[in-house]
Amino acid sequence: MFAQEANFDGLIGPTHNYGGLSDGNLASARNGGLVSSPRQGVLEGLTKMKRLADAGLVQGLLPPHERPFLPLLRRAGFSGSDAQVVEAAWKQAPGLVRKASSASPMWAANAATVSPSADTADGRVHFTPANLLTTLHRSIEGRQTQRSLSWAFADTSRFSVHDPLPMQADFADEGAANHVRLCAEQGGEGVEIFVYGRSAGESWAGAFPARQTLEACQAVARSHGLDPKRCVFLRQSQAAIDAGAFHNDVVCVGTRTTLFFHELAFEDRHGALEAIRRAANGLFEPVFVEVPEAEVPIGDAITSYLFNSQLLEWPGEDRLALIAPKETEETETTRGYCAAMVAGNGPIGRVEFVDVRQSMRNGGGPACLRLRVVLTPEERAAVTPAALMTDALHDQLTVWASKHYRDRLSPDELGDPALMVESRAALDALTQILGLGPDFYPFQRV
Repeated sequence: MFAQEANFDGLIGPTHNYGGLSDGNLASARNGGLVSSPRQGVLEGLTKMKRLADAGLVQGLLPPHERPFLPLLRRAGFSGSDAQVVEAAWKQAPGLVRKASSASPMWAANAATVSPSADTADGRVHFTPANLLTTLHRSIEGRQTQRSLSWAFADTSRFSVHDPLPMQADFADEGAANHVRLCAEQGGEGVEIFVYGRSAGESWAGAFPARQTLEACQAVARSHGLDPKRCVFLRQSQAAIDAGAFHNDVVCVGTRTTLFFHELAFEDRHGALEAIRRAANGLFEPVFVEVPEAEVPIGDAITSYLFNSQLLEWPGEDRLALIAPKETEETETTRGYCAAMVAGNGPIGRVEFVDVRQSMRNGGGPACLRLRVVLTPEERAAVTPAALMTDALHDQLTVWASKHYRDRLSPDELGDPALMVESRAALDALTQILGLGPDFYPFQRV
C-alpha cells in the first residue's frame, strides 16, 4: 500500500528562551543565559516547514504549550491570582519559574513514539506521548502533547493516541528521538528500532543521564501491537551519552532502508547491525552509512548536529536528501564529510543546510523540531486539516507570530507577569487560527 512520511513540526512558543535547563545537552548548557529571539525562532521554524511543503512533502504542525505553566507553580505551593503566583515564585524560586516557562515542546521529536498502520496489529497509526520524566521542565509536557495529538489525529478509527507511560524512572521515555523505522516502502511492513540508554534499576555511572530505558521501549512496542520479530532494541553507547548525545537522534538518523549513524552511536555496533539485518530478513536489505570517528570526531558530530538532520525522500530525486543545520556546513569535518558523501554513489545524494539557530542554541536541530508520521492517503485525509501546512496557513502564522512574539527575551524576564499575559494572548489567537476549541489550554479551562 502506498504511504508517505509526513513531518509534524512543533511550533515554537512565545517564551522561547535560553535557560540552560537540560543536563547532558551541551548546547543548552553553553548558551544558558543568552538573550533569545522568540520571534526569529518561530519564523525560522515556519520557513523550514514551508520549504518542505513547497517541495511536495506532507508537512504538519503541533501547537505550542501554555507557558509559564501555572499548574506546576501552584502545585509547588504558590497561590493567589496568576500574576501573584508568577511574581511570588520568581522572588522565592526563580529556577522553578524558568522550568515552568521552557518552550521545549517545540522539539516534537520528543512528543511521542509513532508506529504506522503497516506495522500495528489493529491497522491503526499508534502514538505514545513521551513522559520525559528525566527533566522537570519537560515532564510537564505529556498530557498536553496527548491533547495536541488527539486534536491533529482525531479519527479514532484510524489513529490511536495512548496515555504516556507511568511517571516512574523504570519507564523513562523520550519519544521518537530514540526511535528509527526502516522499510522497503513506507506503506509496507518495516523494522522499528528502539534505542535505550539503561535498563530499569541499573546503576548508572555516566557523566550525563541515560534518559531512555529498555523497559519503556518494550512497553511502547507492546502497546502499539508490533510484531516482536520486526522490533530491535539497541543500547546507545555510554561514550555517545557522555559526549553529549542525550538522545540517539544526535548520532543517528534513518529512513527507508538507510541508517546513517556515527561509529560510536551504539554500545555493540556489530551486534546492532546484525540485529537489524535479522529483523529485516525477508523485507529488505538494510543500507548502513557509518561515519567513522577518525573522519568526524563525535564532538564535532554533536556540536554540528550532523545526524540531527532530516533524512528525506525528496520528490523528483532518486537519492535521499539530508536537511542539516547551518552549523554542519560551518564545521570543517562535517562539511568535508558531506561533500565527499554526496559525491559518491551512496543513498544520500544531497545535503541542504537550513538556518534554525534559535533552536540549535538550545540543542535542537532540524530533526528535533519534527515528529515523523507515516500516512496512507486515507489517513492523511483524516488528519485535522488545520494541522497541515498550506501557503495560507503559513502566511497567517507569520503575521500572528510577528504580532505576538517578542523580538528579544532574556531568561531574567521570565518572572514578568506581562510575559504571561502576552503569551496567553498569542495562544488565544492561535486557538482561533487552528480551531483548537475554547478549552485547549489550561488557562482557558479555568
